[in-house]
Amino acid sequence: MYSRDKQIKAFEKLLDIMDEIREKCPWDKKQTMQSLRHLTIEETYELGDAILDNNTSEVKKELGDLLLHIVFYAKIASEKNDFDIENVIDGINEKLINRHPHVFGDFIAETEEDVAKNWEKLKLKEGRDSVLSGVPKSLPALVKSSRIQDKVASVGFDWDRREQVFEKVQEEFNELHEEINNKSQRIEAEFGDVLFSLINYARFIDIDPESALEKTNKKFIKRFQFLEKEVAKEGKQLTDITLDDMMIHWEKSKIFFK
Repeated sequence: MYSRDKQIKAFEKLLDIMDEIREKCPWDKKQTMQSLRHLTIEETYELGDAILDNNTSEVKKELGDLLLHIVFYAKIASEKNDFDIENVIDGINEKLINRHPHVFGDFIAETEEDVAKNWEKLKLKEGRDSVLSGVPKSLPALVKSSRIQDKVASVGFDWDRREQVFEKVQEEFNELHEEINNKSQRIEAEFGDVLFSLINYARFIDIDPESALEKTNKKFIKRFQFLEKEVAKEGKQLTDITLDDMMIHWEKSKIFFK
């Protein structure tokens, strides 16, 4: 169904288009890596939304937008003789080969865990001074927490059983409750510990916490917007009714949005 020759030609056409618009389009000519950065982040989140919605048509579109950004950054760099798209591709090719000795070499990896552990060992050999040095500082806190725990687990710093992790979650909840009752200065810290332990537990039950929370966000939005529409049908506004009245519509929304 898919042709490698056609894929290569399509990529070549994208490079040609990039050359053309960079030279002739006033907006594209002005762009820098710094000016594109926030747009790239936005495109990444739009791709994430499409994936969560299981909308393959939108996934295809957003992947195209991200690919354009990659080509754009490489074009800007080539104008300064820093690097070009060939260097970018050669770099990832080399990294993938080096990071997969179980595919391209003689290392034996029987499980996903074996691959992950060796991956971190290889990165340390490449010059990183910490297992955690590869976690981007600008990641959202929830995603960063998940990546931190993935990485330390890959080198053996981990619980043995998920029951132990759940006990830790309960322990952290109890500590938070105690600090709230005492009205101490440690409430925020203990709340953070609760979130950190819950994110860790998500890993043990094979749930991506970011995706889980975003799906709940989407569900809440749909239910609340249903509530708003039902109230509007009655010729009222939310400020005109009581919480009990709202809850009637809220419970009804659960029939449609689960």
